[in-house]
Amino acid sequence: MWRRIALPAVNLIALETSTEYCSLAVSRGAQVFERSFHAGQRHSELALPALHGLLQQSGLDLPSIDGIAYGAGPGSFTGLRIACGLAQGLALGRDLPVVGICTLLALAENCGADKVIACLDARMGEVYHGAYQKIGAEWIEIDAPGLYRPDAVPRVEGGHWTGCGSGFRVHGAALAHCYGGAISRTDPDAVPHAGAILRLAQQAFAAGQGVDAAAAVPLYVRDKVALKANER
Repeated sequence: MWRRIALPAVNLIALETSTEYCSLAVSRGAQVFERSFHAGQRHSELALPALHGLLQQSGLDLPSIDGIAYGAGPGSFTGLRIACGLAQGLALGRDLPVVGICTLLALAENCGADKVIACLDARMGEVYHGAYQKIGAEWIEIDAPGLYRPDAVPRVEGGHWTGCGSGFRVHGAALAHCYGGAISRTDPDAVPHAGAILRLAQQAFAAGQGVDAAAAVPLYVRDKVALKANER
């Protein structure tokens, strides 16, 4: 366990590159500065210049930062490695704590609902899935992040759930069939945002959950990057 960081007088960086979007956020005390843009496969060359621009906008420099958060996954393997690597590189030389935030939880945090099924397209006919319910100011994990076929996702109890993420865009029919009438609204274009990761990271840092940069790891969920011919 790392040292606790007092809030709200804290300066943090958040990095999110788990999808085709690059999302960055910087907090200066209670002020938050964000930027998100479509990066395609260019996260590694675009993220740092965009971050330096945000730091200039916020009036901060790297020595002023107290901690770094990153989208840990699940998501694009390459994207997860980029966010984790950037967080490590920025933190190691300054002995800063880092915290990895689940991208599915960040989806839930950003969608404006209290009961959320977060679902990202994982390609190869599968989805990354997690279900969360917000009680008060805290998120409760109903279903932990997992990898599923769209027709085999875990069921949820009750109704009035919100479904968000690219899984609902790519596999909307299969997911709707699975959940029946449990889902009242979907946002298939939702992507994880660094602003949501920043808000979740503030709570994690305040609780002393930051770790040494060397201990930061992505949350892949899927063990294999590609299927062999006889597995397809």
